[in-house]
Amino acid sequence: MFVVRRSADRGHFQHGWLDTYHTFSFGEYQDPQWMQFGPLRVMNDDRIAPGQGFGMHGHRDMEILTWVLDGELAHRDSLGHEQVLRPGELQRMSAGTGIRHSEFNPSPTTPTHLYQIWLLPDRAGHTPRYEQRAFPQAERQGRWQLLASPDAREGSLGIHTDATVSVAELSSGQSLTAALSPARRGWLQLLRGRVIVGDYELVAGDGIGVLEQTLLTVAAAGPSEVLWFDLE
Repeated sequence: MFVVRRSADRGHFQHGWLDTYHTFSFGEYQDPQWMQFGPLRVMNDDRIAPGQGFGMHGHRDMEILTWVLDGELAHRDSLGHEQVLRPGELQRMSAGTGIRHSEFNPSPTTPTHLYQIWLLPDRAGHTPRYEQRAFPQAERQGRWQLLASPDAREGSLGIHTDATVSVAELSSGQSLTAALSPARRGWLQLLRGRVIVGDYELVAGDGIGVLEQTLLTVAAAGPSEVLWFDLE
């Protein structure tokens, strides 16, 4: 069974400095039919204007992943980290018992386009932690590249959630499959491009939930980038 979330149906706010789309309920956008998908709680598609960003603010008991598509994101947090996140690098922040951070676009001319993803942790009260890692682009071309997992296998970042997160880049005409236990659920988020999944054609910003399936096939109808979540 598939559950499709169209890009145009997402929550949308234009704040001038921030153009943001919410797949699931977040902040001012609340939709009881789209609160979460398993432990996948937030899927925000953000475009931040040059020289703008989020001031210092706090989080608790959430696994937060950030993947930049274009531009850069400057991060500073209460643990003492000051780093710049670029395309091809994943940021993982375990908010745990509490962490404060700021996120800014450091460029005076270039917008930043990113996805920020929140996953519910396996329990409350983890020690706050921050990690950032670059993932070689060649290792996701035409195949899944593991970005995050509970056991940090294959060079992925560890997360306190029963979920794995993978990314792939596909050329037009390429296909890729993902195996899934029928007892688990999957979510595919199309970051850019156009793909076919089953009877559905997806465009950038679309997402599709997968239930009671053992195999998913993604066929690219143009150069595309996709995120795949295997969830409890």
